[in-house]
Amino acid sequence: MKLDSLISQINSLDGALKHEATKAVNRLLTIRNWLIGYYIVEYEQNGEDRAKYGDNLLNILSDSLSVKGLSETNLKINRSFYLAYPVIAQPVLDELKNKLMGIRQTVSDEFKIENQSVSNEHIHLNEQIINNLFFSHIILLLSVPSSLQRTFYAIEAIKCTWSVRELKRQINSLLFERSNISKEPEKLLVQFNGHKSDINHASFIKDVYTFEFLGLPARDAVEEHDLETALLDHLQQFLLEMGHGFCLEARQKRILIGNEYFFIDLVFYHRILKCHVLIDLKVEEFDHNKAGQLNTYINYYKKEVQLTGDNPPIGILMVTNKNDALVEYATAGMDEQLFVRKYMLELPDKKQIEAFIKKELRNL
Repeated sequence: MKLDSLISQINSLDGALKHEATKAVNRLLTIRNWLIGYYIVEYEQNGEDRAKYGDNLLNILSDSLSVKGLSETNLKINRSFYLAYPVIAQPVLDELKNKLMGIRQTVSDEFKIENQSVSNEHIHLNEQIINNLFFSHIILLLSVPSSLQRTFYAIEAIKCTWSVRELKRQINSLLFERSNISKEPEKLLVQFNGHKSDINHASFIKDVYTFEFLGLPARDAVEEHDLETALLDHLQQFLLEMGHGFCLEARQKRILIGNEYFFIDLVFYHRILKCHVLIDLKVEEFDHNKAGQLNTYINYYKKEVQLTGDNPPIGILMVTNKNDALVEYATAGMDEQLFVRKYMLELPDKKQIEAFIKKELRNL
């Protein structure tokens, strides 16, 4: 055997087994979330003391559980998953009974999973969903209004091995509706069959739900380019050394908006301005989408984080446009002139930050 052949075989073996590990972990995560949804729904319907907790049940559960990642929002998602797919995991429960210390019995003491009549086609599709789609795919499918549409997008996602991003794009582009009004929908769909976006272990690793399931640190779920990392390292130190009241609160701050996670590069609290300063760094040219994303973060902090006595948060968007640095301050909501003047005095001068970014880019 030649050395090149040995290297190739080891690489292939590693890739194949990582892919199988990816599928196995994702499958168990999906089944776990379905079962959690089942527990919640059955308790809400049959629990003896369910009325005592009422609408606060999920909040109480989230605070009481020791399981990482099961926030009130995630528990709602699991409940919706079970309600949308009430039989999806039933074919694998007998298998789990033997492998996971009789999980079926832990349910059946208080609740009964009723055997429902399901066609062979639905059983096959359910198995395909569990085996081939990440739970992030399923969350997107739950946002689709009808079961027929969910089935359509699930089949196409499996057949074309769509990434989560591609599935989201197809849902937003109304592929189902366009297929319905097309005289020959096969011609519309055939274009996607030839352009598969393979689901591999690399994309799996970046799935936040899976990181929580495995108990891994959330920060490891964020993939950064070396250039962005170096810039953020120096930018963080630069702002702290400016001495204008910056107090570092978080780096790669994870926030959950709806069912989707976002990461803010740097979050400071400014002790003089008495507000949060959100910094988003993009190593690419400026466009309105980036400004809109930062404005979304600002509005989130206004509603979810800002306390009584705080001033509205400030957003600083840093982008590169060829060899020039463009810095935009998003000051939405700061309509009090006194505060705006104070803001301009206390934050580093715009030209100062531009010069810093240009210097860092040259050095890197």
